[in-house]
Amino acid sequence: MKIRLAAAADIQCIAAVMRESMAGLGTAFYDERQTRSAVQYIAVIDPQLIDDGTYFVVEDGDEVIACGGWSRRAKLFTGESAGEGAGAPQRLLDPAGEPARVRAMFVAPSHVRRGVGRMILDACEEAARAAGFTKVELMATLPGEPLYAVCGYAVTERVELTLPDGVRLGTARMEKTL
Repeated sequence: MKIRLAAAADIQCIAAVMRESMAGLGTAFYDERQTRSAVQYIAVIDPQLIDDGTYFVVEDGDEVIACGGWSRRAKLFTGESAGEGAGAPQRLLDPAGEPARVRAMFVAPSHVRRGVGRMILDACEEAARAAGFTKVELMATLPGEPLYAVCGYAVTERVELTLPDGVRLGTARMEKTL
């Protein structure tokens, strides 16, 4: 497996991994309606991450099996929600006083628990640190929370997002000092 920065040419593969990940892993934490809604509104690419050069893909051979990144922008999470992520300003964060964001982490169900998510988190944290950030935060869906916890992230707030179709989805705001 190898990690590299994502390119615009990866968008279709990234979208497929996002949908497959949420559809396959979400069912252990959310009911069928919540999972369907999360696939539609949370598993959505933010091309700004690719344009900024802060989004990674992991390949196993020629197949993209995972994706995720970090951001120096104010938006906390990818996707369409009536919560904080919707319409959030895309201003640049100040590394001296604001945390970088870990965003849009998804691993294909066939590759979970193989260190792929940790590989992406390590790359994100290293890049954020190099950009002057001393802290990172993220909005975790419930399937992702266990990975973040073992990687040193702590829950700072439980948040119930209301997605555009009215479905409510439990999430956790988490942070880590670098």
